[in-house]
Amino acid sequence: MPDNQADDVVARILSRAGTAIQPGGRDADQLDVEERAALRRVGLSTELEDVTEVEYRRLRLERVVLVGVHSGSTEKAENSLRELAALAETAGSEVLDGILQRRDTPDPSTFLGSGKARELADLVAALGADTVVVDADLAPSQRRALEDVVKVKVVDRTAVILDIFAQHAKSREGKAQVELAQLEYLLPRLRGWGESMSRQAGGRVAGGEGIGSRGPGETKIELDRRRIRTRMARLRRQIREMAPTRETKRSSRHRNAVPAAAIVGYTNAGKSSLLNRLTGSDAMVQNALFATLDPTVRRSRTPDGREYTLADTVGFVRNLPHELVEAFRSTLEEVGEADVIVHVVDAAHPDPEGQIEAVRTVLRDIPGTGDIPELIVLNKSDIAPVEALVRLRHAHPDAVAVSAHTGAGIPELEDAIAGLLPQPAVEVDVVVPYARGDLVARMHTTGEIDLEEHLPEGTHLRGRADAELAAELASAR
Repeated sequence: MPDNQADDVVARILSRAGTAIQPGGRDADQLDVEERAALRRVGLSTELEDVTEVEYRRLRLERVVLVGVHSGSTEKAENSLRELAALAETAGSEVLDGILQRRDTPDPSTFLGSGKARELADLVAALGADTVVVDADLAPSQRRALEDVVKVKVVDRTAVILDIFAQHAKSREGKAQVELAQLEYLLPRLRGWGESMSRQAGGRVAGGEGIGSRGPGETKIELDRRRIRTRMARLRRQIREMAPTRETKRSSRHRNAVPAAAIVGYTNAGKSSLLNRLTGSDAMVQNALFATLDPTVRRSRTPDGREYTLADTVGFVRNLPHELVEAFRSTLEEVGEADVIVHVVDAAHPDPEGQIEAVRTVLRDIPGTGDIPELIVLNKSDIAPVEALVRLRHAHPDAVAVSAHTGAGIPELEDAIAGLLPQPAVEVDVVVPYARGDLVARMHTTGEIDLEEHLPEGTHLRGRADAELAAELASAR
């Protein structure tokens, strides 16, 4: 490949423009952006000292080189590596350069092959990089072999995503879920060096006498694995114990017949910005991947006055680590309990179709989502190429094009959501005693009122309500 062409490839890989809203205010949630810039999570260690320790240090930007191997479209490979660059920067690294290699299958030993691995070692040394980030999931043996060649730390895509999640988790449940995912990832990747692989007995035991001299004993790596499994069992128990609180909140909304919509989408597609537009809230917005981990639930109203809840959920990404999907399954249940799935797509992204498929792949693993109506929302339409919008609209005729940044298309989106939410279907024509003002309030919140008048004996209501509220209104007469 000519030098100028190689430069163009690297430029395309490393050039990205931010499109998220950056509010001017300094609300409490927005201050998290500054905190995340000041503190960074140090990467996963494979020589375990204390599995309960979560260490944060002052920002020290790692200088990283990206590596990708592909056998298909070069454009898709570049998009994937560009996304990896965004992940690395979100984790607090400085991306220096990127390498793409075309080969049918990754090398089972060093992932790249011996020749390309030596070339990577020269590039790392020339740039002064201290980390190599590989755009794939590496086997433990591949990572060790590549580290032996390049002489710096090597991490894979999953480790980077886990590191970002560790930085961004705020709630007690979110932190427990992230730690569980990290330990599931770490368990098969433990390694030891030298004498740390085994513990030698001392004193009389060393001479072959006494308790402890019979059998090899427990190696350090076996002890670390046992400690990890014990910690994982404790975390799973903690997460199960937190579930009733979330279930209580959901059942309260269901009991009051408040419809629910869940916002899903690729990471950095603008979900939180859209939530703020639709609800007037101030959920944290940041031009970074996985800025939202803990689900945020806000209330909104349809154009005809019905109240509903809107939940902002964690963003998805291609090849989302299985450990994270499992650990965050309890949080993702918010999607399975929704009446409408609002699927936000970054229409300005080079590969929006790939993002849609990646999100749907994760949704298929969440119980109960198969029968929920899905509304495709083409966000960032103000900066998206016209041909991309035309292509996406042709593939998804019911999609709504909006811009959370400018507000364009938001009224059409509100109408579309209202059309998919459950409609109150039971006709009511009742006089509600003034002592039951709670039923009148619920009718305003979840029903449709055609007539409301105040009579001496109570409030006369005519309209439509859900079956449960209609029964309560009838019995209150």
